Amino acid sequence: MKHPSQKASDGEANEQRIKNMRELTRAEEQVMQVLWKIKKGFVKEILEHFEDPKPAYNTVSTIVRILQDKGFVTHKAYGRTHEYYPLTSKSEYSKSHLNTFVNDYFSNSFEKMVSFFAKEKSISVKEMEEIMKIMEIEVKKQKTVK
Repeated sequence: MKHPSQKASDGEANEQRIKNMRELTRAEEQVMQVLWKIKKGFVKEILEHFEDPKPAYNTVSTIVRILQDKGFVTHKAYGRTHEYYPLTSKSEYSKSHLNTFVNDYFSNSFEKMVSFFAKEKSISVKEMEEIMKIMEIEVKKQKTVK
């Protein structure tokens, strides 16, 4: 256990951030989608990736600062302007969001989730076959690791 005065490693800080990850609002997620796509950008550049009608510059600026407060983005300052970039990858957020979804709606059971979508015919036969192939490969991998 580290003393509070000791700085956590980047890996430990990242794990803690993911553990504390909160769900994004729709507007925050839209901004994050742009940042994940462009990797980094100033508010003006982020705004350029929105479809018409585009939100106001001040709106995007406020959302980016909220995302920074939540630990999803950080910035590099160039005088009075800031270039923002994600601290959380899209895959990290997706994993956290999906785990929360499965926990909240399917009693933390991926089996129940897949079963639900299969029974609702939301998954085509072709998709089910692809999922089964992926699962077979993963089962073989996990059996050889043990």
